[in-house]
Amino acid sequence: MDVELREITHETVRAICKLEVAEDQRGFVASNALSIAEAHYEPKHWMRAIYADGEPAGLVLTYEDPGGEGYHVWRFMVAEGYQGRGIGRRAMELLLDRWRGLGATEASLSVIPGNDGAIGLYESLGFRLTGEEHGGELVMRTDLASRPE
Repeated sequence: MDVELREITHETVRAICKLEVAEDQRGFVASNALSIAEAHYEPKHWMRAIYADGEPAGLVLTYEDPGGEGYHVWRFMVAEGYQGRGIGRRAMELLLDRWRGLGATEASLSVIPGNDGAIGLYESLGFRLTGEEHGGELVMRTDLASRPE
């Protein structure tokens, strides 16, 4: 499966906004429309659509502040029907490789307690729970110098 991170354009934004996670996951991540709207008010965002074999499959939104707060996954979603096929894993690998290429040494994200599927995915990519909470979410960090086995 070919996975790419593509810029969202005026031609593709509606398709990305229509993507949704499974109904039982909707409390874990904001809608793509809200994520895209919020990103436009944060100058340090980086956002891409996740494509799988040429079809829109998800969204990644990050906060990137190399001289300050570092690199953080703000939102990450893979649409229902695309989950469980390695697409999310590959998209995260592409993102982490991007950050390594920018010289980042650490990355963070936060996850809602009880989202065990996401926690398992992130742990398999080298993220570890820190014991910290931010806005009611569990903070995870990874050292980008080392790669998970």
